[in-house]
Amino acid sequence: MLQQRIQQHFIDSADLKYQAAPLLSQPIADAVQALLACVTSGGKVLSCGNGGSAADAQHFSAEFVGRFERERPELAAIALTTDSSILTAVANDYDFTQIFSRQVRALGQPGDVLLAISTSGNSANVLAAIEAAHARDMVVIGLSGHGGGKMAQALRDTDVHICVPHDRTARIQEVHLLTLHCLCDAVDTLLLGD
Repeated sequence: MLQQRIQQHFIDSADLKYQAAPLLSQPIADAVQALLACVTSGGKVLSCGNGGSAADAQHFSAEFVGRFERERPELAAIALTTDSSILTAVANDYDFTQIFSRQVRALGQPGDVLLAISTSGNSANVLAAIEAAHARDMVVIGLSGHGGGKMAQALRDTDVHICVPHDRTARIQEVHLLTLHCLCDAVDTLLLGD
């Protein structure tokens, strides 16, 4: 019984990835172009999210600054989820919804990219970060699920929305991680060649 349940998780994850591939390949390619324009002009990527999405933001930044699968020069990326002093100070002195937006306003410059991750698309602090990024003339790459939530309305035509067509958080996060790997691989390929 337990093995069948485990196997069903693998099957469900694989099925969603197979179904999502034709739907998400174009927005992922658009996101790659935004990232490439950013890093080749000396910009940086700021990433944010909550819970598992915070871990994904950190994972992405680690692979940009370090490497994905091949050696290459460092690419500028900062996960806004990692400085506990900033997070707790802003949450305590202001409001939890401002923990990312204040960092975006402090660090973001025109030409930078915000990678905003929210499985529901409704995380108030991520939505505030998107608004702050727009005020700084940054492009936003939004990763969501559940039909996009409020993120779908917050993004501009110049932004990129990668919305996983599913309602289960675990499945959405699995596709988000694959998406981040696709972004890293494609950026490396365009910078370094095959």
